[in-house]
Amino acid sequence: MAKTGSKATTKTSGADAVKNFEQRLERLEFLGEQIRKTDIPLDEALRAFEEGIKLAKTLETDLDKIDSRIELLMNNADAPPDEAPELELFQEE
Repeated sequence: MAKTGSKATTKTSGADAVKNFEQRLERLEFLGEQIRKTDIPLDEALRAFEEGIKLAKTLETDLDKIDSRIELLMNNADAPPDEAPELELFQEE
């Protein structure tokens, strides 16, 4: 029974990773909109900018992982299905 729970958790964690990515991207877009407003106080704009930079860096890291996984899958198309590549973003436990 423990394995069944692990598989359910693994499927959820992959979906959670994608959802988390999408949520962070939406937040970054929102911050960009806030910064563009002409009536935002400078200190709020600075905080939004700092948060946006941090988000952009984490999103870039995740995109690099996804790109690496796609490249690996494209180059190993003949590999047996049980030899799945391991990347942190979609790591199965």
